[in-house]
Amino acid sequence: MNVYDQAHQLALAIKESDEFKRYDAGKKQISSNENLKEMLNDFQKRSMELQLRQLQGEQPDPEDMASVQRLLGVITMDPLASQYLEAEMRFSLMMKDVYDILQEAAGMGEL
Repeated sequence: MNVYDQAHQLALAIKESDEFKRYDAGKKQISSNENLKEMLNDFQKRSMELQLRQLQGEQPDPEDMASVQRLLGVITMDPLASQYLEAEMRFSLMMKDVYDILQEAAGMGEL
């Protein structure tokens, strides 16, 4: 069994999954709406910055947290953005599950 061939088959299976198709379709729709695209990019950037601070052991500023929550509230009022975020979350969860399966199979994280 060639691992690389199997990896290409896994990549194809991911691309053919409903989670990926919904995520990809939403991404294409969002990219055609410049204002919505900009808002989503800003939200994702701010969210990542907050998560990075938390991973570094810093306590996030409550004002920053509130700002991100307000931005999310505004974004999710748009049905297209809301659908995209849901599709992105489902796709990310699927990818996390696949990664967890691979980690477990390789015995990673165990000493």
